[in-house]
Amino acid sequence: MTITPQAAAQLERLPIAVRVRMTRVFQRLEGWPSVSGAKPLRGRLAGWYRIRTGDYRVRFRVRGETVVVDGVGHREGFYDE
Repeated sequence: MTITPQAAAQLERLPIAVRVRMTRVFQRLEGWPSVSGAKPLRGRLAGWYRIRTGDYRVRFRVRGETVVVDGVGHREGFYDE
């Protein structure tokens, strides 16, 4: 799994409790494609997936065998970027 610099910066701005939950999500993504709760995005974000933990989201895509995380944040405005 790869986390982009943008996603890493977003992760750093989150509260500590949420960062801990995100770490668990990242561990789950290591087991791609057998990850429950991941949904494909549509429209202009087609080709990307999202997985949620509470009100927070992780946006990622799959390139070959690698999961690339490029967005982490609160659901409000998360898809507007």
